[in-house]
Amino acid sequence: MVLASGVNRVNEKVIQQEIGVKITKADAKFVREVTGFAIGGIPPLGHLQSLDTYIDQDLFAWEELWAAAGTPNAVFKLKSGDLMQLTKGKAIKIK
Repeated sequence: MVLASGVNRVNEKVIQQEIGVKITKADAKFVREVTGFAIGGIPPLGHLQSLDTYIDQDLFAWEELWAAAGTPNAVFKLKSGDLMQLTKGKAIKIK
């Protein structure tokens, strides 16, 4: 899973080079089965399955972040410094 800054477009080729694994965009059915959430409201944690998580390094330029909270109409605030610990993610370049 890639957690991206809203101003950045995810570049699959850059991510593949960063992590050394071929990636593809997940379809809605796969996303729901793995995370338990629909596209548009996927939070960074609390998924049905454990996921390798890659965090856009540009997110750390902000002290506070707003993330999806399980539905397209709900968000929650967290400190960017807590994101890696909460998700057990790795910061990478995505653009």
